[in-house]
Amino acid sequence: MTRVIRFNAFDMNCVAHQSPGLWKHPEDQSWRYKDLRYWTELAALLERGRFDGLFLADVLGTYDVYGAGDEAALRQAAQVPVNDPLLLVSAMALVTENLGFGVTTGTGFEHPYPFARRISTLDHLTGGRVGWNVVTGYLPAAARNMGQTDQPAHDARYDHADEYLEVLYKLWEGSWEDDAVVRDTVNGVFTDPDKVHHIGHDGTHFSVPGIHLCEPSPQRTPVIFQAGASPRGVRFAAENAEAIFTAAPTKAILRENVTTIRRELELAGRDPYGVKIFNLSTVITAATDEEAHAKHAEYLSYADAEGALTFMSGWMGVDLARYGLDEPVGNVDSNAILSAVAAFQSADPDGGEWAVRDIAEWGKIGGIGPRFVGSGERVADALQEWVQETDVDGFNLAYAVTPGSFADFIDHVVPVLTARGAYQDAYTPGTLRHKLLGRGDRLPDEHRGAGYRVGGPNSTVIDRPSTVPSSSASVAAQPTRGR
Repeated sequence: MTRVIRFNAFDMNCVAHQSPGLWKHPEDQSWRYKDLRYWTELAALLERGRFDGLFLADVLGTYDVYGAGDEAALRQAAQVPVNDPLLLVSAMALVTENLGFGVTTGTGFEHPYPFARRISTLDHLTGGRVGWNVVTGYLPAAARNMGQTDQPAHDARYDHADEYLEVLYKLWEGSWEDDAVVRDTVNGVFTDPDKVHHIGHDGTHFSVPGIHLCEPSPQRTPVIFQAGASPRGVRFAAENAEAIFTAAPTKAILRENVTTIRRELELAGRDPYGVKIFNLSTVITAATDEEAHAKHAEYLSYADAEGALTFMSGWMGVDLARYGLDEPVGNVDSNAILSAVAAFQSADPDGGEWAVRDIAEWGKIGGIGPRFVGSGERVADALQEWVQETDVDGFNLAYAVTPGSFADFIDHVVPVLTARGAYQDAYTPGTLRHKLLGRGDRLPDEHRGAGYRVGGPNSTVIDRPSTVPSSSASVAAQPTRGR
């Protein structure tokens, strides 16, 4: 049976997301990021193309490793200026019926209690089409501007995130019972207090004694997205994520990553295929191979090496401005750089020693993921080959120019994949979770979060404090009318 490939559009509420310098291209519309119509037009386009979702990245800081400052990032608009992603979703949901929305926020700088309400609000307003990309943070500038000297140690950030999600699961899954809202107009009772529970959380990082402020949304817990690549990050993803993002530049590395993720899912007691794995990729396509390669060359003429090195320095924690463009990578004193470049070189048919300039060339369009360039047929062949050889479920598509890269994919690649049975020919009804995983609107029973439901093995529901009056006896004795 032909495998259906899943696709998200990858964007950010900023100008230069993954392809620095392309904002100068006359067809690029990323500068319209402040215009709500840009986002509603993009959402409508993606739904026409039957994309699974629009995944919105985010940072809460600047890329200031390159050149030991933020000047290069500002010159190149390298994810700065950047606006909040969550505020876009309700408008885009209004002009679509099926498109999912994955929003990125970090666990390091906001208390989980107000965040739980914002996500539940979006899940209500979208009819259950929201996912949350959990990030623990990596930019030192974000930590400094939030009153910290630097990001906490890597594993400590995940320990903190573990408790962050524990609080959220208690609020989303365990605070309100499904039938708590009775909307009884005869007796004047909107919510049965006995079916709304204080979570009583008192942990290492957070104290949250009370109830969730929102009634249950269609999914309760949003679809959990995660992109941890370290052993600790993969373990965190295996325990929590329902969609996992990777950024492997080659098939060999992606195959190894996917195998590791599915093994960790089994160790966590979960279905190894109950989670969708997406790899970062960029598609540049046109009616013919020749036109696509000409388009790729044109895009490269606008791409900016300084912007690419600004991103690479931030992602890898090494100031590449300290080295000349022709400096051999072997002279760069960084295990992160050397291991990343070893991965890039494995995709290089020439196999020669790389210089800093080569790192910049790789990162000019689409970040560190692979690029697929060619006609719709050629790109479809490559995508199916990657799925077959790596066991990945789909792709998170970065753009060269927006919305043009997405429109080209819809016009040239989607019809080919659809004809081959490798692309969904219609949306599945229901929430984002059901559309992606086909197992209903709520978390599956084996998921960590499901254990925090009322009566679940991790439920911490406590008795209502005596200072809070309850009218449960009168409510239980009276007839109710539908929710």
